[in-house]
Amino acid sequence: MFVEERHQEILHLLQENEKVKVKELSKQFEVTEDCIRKDLASMEAKDLLKRTYGGAVLPDTMHPGHTNFVSTRKDKNIKEKQQIAKKAVKLIRPGDMIFLDISTTNIELAKEIQKQELEITVISCMMDIAQIFSQTKKVKFILLGGEFNRAQNGFLGELTVQMMKNFRFDICFMGVVGADVENDEVMTYVPEDGIMKSHAMKRSRRRYLVMENCKFDFKANYVYTTFEDVDGILCEEKPSKKISEKLKEYQVEVIE
Repeated sequence: MFVEERHQEILHLLQENEKVKVKELSKQFEVTEDCIRKDLASMEAKDLLKRTYGGAVLPDTMHPGHTNFVSTRKDKNIKEKQQIAKKAVKLIRPGDMIFLDISTTNIELAKEIQKQELEITVISCMMDIAQIFSQTKKVKFILLGGEFNRAQNGFLGELTVQMMKNFRFDICFMGVVGADVENDEVMTYVPEDGIMKSHAMKRSRRRYLVMENCKFDFKANYVYTTFEDVDGILCEEKPSKKISEKLKEYQVEVIE
């Protein structure tokens, strides 16, 4: 296994378990503990983790107020997410086939769709969204399967992408962990999640980001798209003048 492959595996384990131990990694990858310590030091230099005694954890600087676990994010910034959802639902047309990715903001959008009894088709790979639409007959719902990711409470991986390939979406709403307008980067934590998001966007006629304004200050480790590939962005309120001007350069519509 190459060093970069090992680093990706370590990062995946961190995202699943929130911490790793040198001794366990040494046994798993069949390398010396000194080799693992060098790996962790290299990854810490890239702000991918924070070393602790005997192991490493996800650094606070990567996720101020944000965690990779959906279960701990669902109840945060509810008011902002609901404001975004009310804007997003207005973009949906009768009969549309839409894709909702793994996103706590999309959980609120799903609730709004259910409340308004829209007659549309929704496709997702997130269990929280599936549960919402199990309670309504108006929405035709399709759940994409694959390998279950417990942290994300949804299905990710090659099987999920394969199932998606036969669909063409009228519109997709994509969650965001971090956004960098200066470098034209839209990010998430989990590479498999990023790959799924990228494929969904390629299969959508209209592509929108749903994100709180604070996400412009976040950084994550996997870039899944650029602002140039996005049609619009929905925040709880208009972004700062500096950010808005940059979005205008990318020809991204800020949905009011």
